[in-house]
Amino acid sequence: MLLLCLCWGFQQIAIKLVAADVAPIMQIGLRSAFAALVLGVVMWRQAGWRTLTDGAAPAGLMAGLLFGVEFLLVAQGLVYSTASHISVFLYTAPVFAALGLHWLLPEERLTPLQWLGVAIAFAGIAVAFLGKGDPQAASNMLLGDAMGLTAGLLWGATTVLIRKTRLSEAPASLTLFYQMVVAAVLLLAYAIATGQAGFRYSAAAVLSVSFQAVAVALTSYLAWFWLLRRYLASRLSILSFMTPLFGVSFGVLFLDEPLDAAFVLGALLVLGGILLVSGSALLREKLRGRAR
Repeated sequence: MLLLCLCWGFQQIAIKLVAADVAPIMQIGLRSAFAALVLGVVMWRQAGWRTLTDGAAPAGLMAGLLFGVEFLLVAQGLVYSTASHISVFLYTAPVFAALGLHWLLPEERLTPLQWLGVAIAFAGIAVAFLGKGDPQAASNMLLGDAMGLTAGLLWGATTVLIRKTRLSEAPASLTLFYQMVVAAVLLLAYAIATGQAGFRYSAAAVLSVSFQAVAVALTSYLAWFWLLRRYLASRLSILSFMTPLFGVSFGVLFLDEPLDAAFVLGALLVLGGILLVSGSALLREKLRGRAR
C-alpha cells in the first residue's frame, strides 16, 4: 500500500514534468489506451469476449464515462493549478463517496464521527479556496483547483456506482477495462479536437508516459483491487490518505511549487476530515478494544 501511495502521489508530478513535450490530456489518453489494450488481450485470452455480455455493460460504460471525465478535469486542472493542489483536491473522493453511499445504502449510514469528518473536510476546502487573496490574480489557480475538486466528486460517484450496480460482483479487470476504454476514446478525441495531440519525443516524455501507462494505469489499479479482496477496506482507505501527502511533497521537491499558508491549513483540514470519514470504523474498533 505504501508503494501504491508513492506511485499515485507521483503521477501528477510525472504529468506536469513533461507537459511542455506532451499535453497532460494526451498523456492520460495514451496511458489509458495502453492499459485498455493490455487488459483486452488478457481478457480475450482467458474467456473470449463472454465477460462483456454478463449484463454489466451499461454500468461499466457509465463508470468509464465518469472515469474519463474525471481525468479530463485532472489533466486540464494541471494546466491551471499546481500538482500539489490537484493531489489534495482529487483525494476528497472518499468524502463524496461516503455521502453518496449514506443516502443510497442503509448499511453505509454515516456516524456522528464521520459527519464531523465531512464538516472538517469541507471547511478545509473553503479555507484553501477562499484564502487565495485577490481572486482576480488567482483566477487560473481557482479554476484548476475547482477542476481537481470536481474530479474528486466524480471519483466518489464512480465508487457509489460500482457499489450499487452489477459491477460490484464483476471481476476487477472488467471494471478497469471499461474505465480505460472509455477514458482512452474520450481523452484522445478531446486532445485531437483541441490541438493537444502533439508528442515531442524526449527521453523524459517517453519515460513519464511509460511510467504512467505501466505503473499507474495498469499495475497500480489492479494491485489496489487485489488488496481490496484480501484486506479490510477501512484500513486500506486510511493508508491511502498518504497519497496527497506524497503528492504535495513531490510537488515541492521536483517542481519547486510554492505552498501558501491558506492552502497548507486547508489541506491539513481536508486530510483530517478524510481520515475521520475513512477510519471511523477502525477507530471505534480500537476504542472498544481498550474499553474491554
